[in-house]
Amino acid sequence: MDLTIQPQRLRHLLKRLIDIYSPSGKEEEVVDYLHGYLKRHGLAVMRQEVGEDRDNLIVMPAHGDIHVALIGHLDTVAAHDLEDYGFDEDGDRVTGLGAADMKGGCAAMVEGFLTLWERYPQAAADGKVALALVVGEEQDGDGAQRLVRELHFPWAIIGEPTDLKPCLNHYGYLEIHLTTRGQRMHASLANMGENPIKAMLHLLLKVSHYLERRRPEAVYNIRELFSSQAGFVVPDRCEAWLDNHLPPTAPVGEIMLELEDLLQRERQDHPHIDAALRFATIHAGYEIPAKGPLVETLRTLYERLALRWELLPFRSHS
Repeated sequence: MDLTIQPQRLRHLLKRLIDIYSPSGKEEEVVDYLHGYLKRHGLAVMRQEVGEDRDNLIVMPAHGDIHVALIGHLDTVAAHDLEDYGFDEDGDRVTGLGAADMKGGCAAMVEGFLTLWERYPQAAADGKVALALVVGEEQDGDGAQRLVRELHFPWAIIGEPTDLKPCLNHYGYLEIHLTTRGQRMHASLANMGENPIKAMLHLLLKVSHYLERRRPEAVYNIRELFSSQAGFVVPDRCEAWLDNHLPPTAPVGEIMLELEDLLQRERQDHPHIDAALRFATIHAGYEIPAKGPLVETLRTLYERLALRWELLPFRSHS
């Protein structure tokens, strides 16, 4: 079975996808382009409505149920520089907004899927493989949520950047929202009350020390830190958002309780601190056994392509 792809076609598709600006919530242009691209190449692509002018694209197998879905997301984070986010190529290296995460993966899956259908249409029809390209992944995942509500597939291959390392395990994720409050007053009276920013810095140090000492395997990031702004005054509020990625088998519930206990102790030791903790997003990690028909097929392909079969956990929340 010859499944040699067309490199130039793949390159052209990747360039076009990267050159279309498609931050989460504004994916209409890239979805329209790819919908037309798939139709022009003879694939029966359908739109799955997610929101106003926002659709997932799905190509179903011709016969029967889906056994495996190739899944990618067409949205990206917002560009920091709207004048310089497009496709660029230097030797065998491609850069541009979304080149890795994950328009490169989307283009590769489209080309592979299209090659199978063009050369072996019956095998493609009988192979029970679907292609799903979703929107909204970089924000709240509404495209993926809509996809799994309406379609069932026991296996999925997701084209996130992993340096071609198979990831059967996935980190868990806690999104932590911390808030401290105080009384707004003129800056010249700052020593007469508790500054919420100072209280927040104290609390962040406590949380950081706890994670580094008790949960060194965790990967945490202080993503945002901001206060209410009203000029030359002591602010009445400060907020922080933390990302906490946890290994697949980490006890997420236990860690949540430990963080809540930490905050309670701080309240007891420092009653002047008005602080609150909220877990905005909670996802447990998971491990998939390295066995079964799909895993064995992938292992065989890696051997044929002389690629190292090195299983790694996927670390990012997705």
